[in-house]
Amino acid sequence: MHEYKTIDKPIENTLIKEKGSKFIGFAYPVANENELKDALEKVRNEHPKATHHCYAFRMGLHGENYRANDDGEPSGSAGLPIYNQLLAHEITNVLVIVVRYYGGTKLGVSGLVKAYKESAKLTLEEANIITRELETEVEIRFNFNQQNTIFTLLSKFDAKVLNFDANENCILTASLKTAQKENISDKLSEMQYVSFTFKD
Repeated sequence: MHEYKTIDKPIENTLIKEKGSKFIGFAYPVANENELKDALEKVRNEHPKATHHCYAFRMGLHGENYRANDDGEPSGSAGLPIYNQLLAHEITNVLVIVVRYYGGTKLGVSGLVKAYKESAKLTLEEANIITRELETEVEIRFNFNQQNTIFTLLSKFDAKVLNFDANENCILTASLKTAQKENISDKLSEMQYVSFTFKD
């Protein structure tokens, strides 16, 4: 398994109203903790007067890194229904935030569960779900006169060159599909004066 499903771009400001309360949904593709924090920060800054900023995320190939946050709503009434929508859509590396503006009428736990679920569902239904292949980074060191051989090999494996220091001893960083890791390792191992390390 070297692939996962995620959303291709952010979805923002989907709106549902429930007894005067407004629920505004957001979904962001996130690859790491920093992107997660940035997205949360952005929404909090855009809606500083909101009563609650509830969210859930899944990260990792099998969604093994996850969290559901009720942000002051009754336990299990907000974060979990949002999280369950991530599971229902079978996506990972996604953060869904639902911002609530309280409208004066209490919804009760079951009303909240329904509203947060609907908001997350509506937001994710607007998203374009795509399949991404896992990628890995490799750092290769080689002699200057081996450049052509190395570049030919990389293009054969559809690798993207991220960084290249061309000196007498070259250092190159490239990203490629994790599924190709063993194949490219075999090829590189056969070459003289070439050393390489994977970054994961």
